[in-house]
Amino acid sequence: MSGPAKQLKGRAARLAQLMPSGASSAARTPFVLLVVLLLGGGLITLLLLNSSLNEGSFRLSDLKKQTTDLTDEEQALQRDVDNASAPYALERRARELGMVPGGSPAFLNPDGTVRGAAGPAGALLPVQPSAMEAAPPAATRAPGTSAGGTVPTSPSVSTGAPQTPAETSGKPAPTTSGR
Repeated sequence: MSGPAKQLKGRAARLAQLMPSGASSAARTPFVLLVVLLLGGGLITLLLLNSSLNEGSFRLSDLKKQTTDLTDEEQALQRDVDNASAPYALERRARELGMVPGGSPAFLNPDGTVRGAAGPAGALLPVQPSAMEAAPPAATRAPGTSAGGTVPTSPSVSTGAPQTPAETSGKPAPTTSGR
């Protein structure tokens, strides 16, 4: 036995004989390999995670752009609906169809008597145009309207423009023909 093994006695001496006496690099190799594999695996995992996050970011950006485009389209459609349902647009379309404004209504009382005077709609005087019909906003003008916002009409359709007494003399009240 060697010098250090002689100094140990009993059980410790037997264990010392089992252990290699020189410095060994073979015991470090698996540990170093394990650490390198763990670091490499972690690096690859981080790379894959970063790639998937970037992909999600691009997708989110595309979805935000699509949402903005759809919101703009919705607002444009809502603006078109609002313009088409505005009072001056409804009145203009009704006049284009030959409709005339109704007068004051007549009502039936519970006892069967009539309150008010009913008359044909064609015999009514022209209605004064509203302030909105006189000058609709330039951005909301319908196709076919002139710069003043009025619709060119045929002589048989009343435009609702105010008439002076000189213009009404000698002219019959506007009516719808053929009805």
